[in-house]
Amino acid sequence: MNFTHAITRKPGNSFPYGITTAALGKPDLELALTQHNQYCADLVQLGVQVDVLPALELFPDSVFVEDVAIVEPDFAVLTSPGAIPRRDEAQEMLPVLELHFKRIYQIEGNATLDGGDICKVDDVYYLGLSARTNLEGVQQLAAILNLFGYRSVLIDIRPLESVLHLKSAVNYLGDHTMLLDPRLAKLDEFADFNRLIVPLEEAYAANCLRINDGVLVPFGFPQTLELVTNAGYDAMLLDVSEYRKMDGGLSCLSLRW
Repeated sequence: MNFTHAITRKPGNSFPYGITTAALGKPDLELALTQHNQYCADLVQLGVQVDVLPALELFPDSVFVEDVAIVEPDFAVLTSPGAIPRRDEAQEMLPVLELHFKRIYQIEGNATLDGGDICKVDDVYYLGLSARTNLEGVQQLAAILNLFGYRSVLIDIRPLESVLHLKSAVNYLGDHTMLLDPRLAKLDEFADFNRLIVPLEEAYAANCLRINDGVLVPFGFPQTLELVTNAGYDAMLLDVSEYRKMDGGLSCLSLRW
C-alpha cells in the first residue's frame, strides 16, 4: 500500500448543490474547505506528493476525483460516471492525467463506471456492480486490467440499501486485511482475508483509507477506530462530515498511485 502521488480537487461554491441521497443537510462550504485542506495535509504527512486542482464550478461533485479515473503507476483509465450530471466531468481530468501517464484508456459507449466501485487488493481488482457502475463498464475495465496482469472479481452491491459504491462498504488495509460493512462480510470472495467488520451503526466508517504507514479513519466512529488500532494500524482521525452529507468519504477525495 505504498503511494507517492495523489491528485485532489478543491470543492467549489457549487459543492453544496451536488448529488446526494444522505439527507444530512446542506454542507457548510467553509468547513468543507477546512476539512479538505486537512485531508491534503495528512496525505503529505504520510509521504505523498499532492497535486491540488482548482475547483470546477460547473461540476459540484468534482471534489470526488476518485470517481473519474483509475490510476496505476504505469497507466490510467478515464471512467464514465454513472450519474448523468457527472458524465462530462471525467473529461476535465484528461489533461491532468496526460501530465502523469503515458498510457491512458477510456471507458466508452453505453458503459458506466465510477471509480468508487473499484477496490484494488494486491494484484486483484474487485469491481462493484452498482447503481452507478454497469456490467459493460466493469467488463471494459476488466479487459484493460487484464492487459497488465491484474485479475478482476465482480461484486454485485445493488441489493444493499444505502451503499452507493463498493468502497462505501469494502476497503483493503494491506497485510491481507479487509475492512468490511457487515452486510458483505460473509461473501465467499472475502473468506480468505483477515476481516475487520465494522458495526452496522458505523457502516459509513468502512470507508477508511490506508496510505503508506497510516490509516485515515473518519472522525465520529469510535468502535471502528478501536477496531483499526487494535489490529495494529497507525490510525489518523479526520473529520469529513461535510463530504458525508454529499455521499462522499475519505477515498473519494483523491486519486492515488
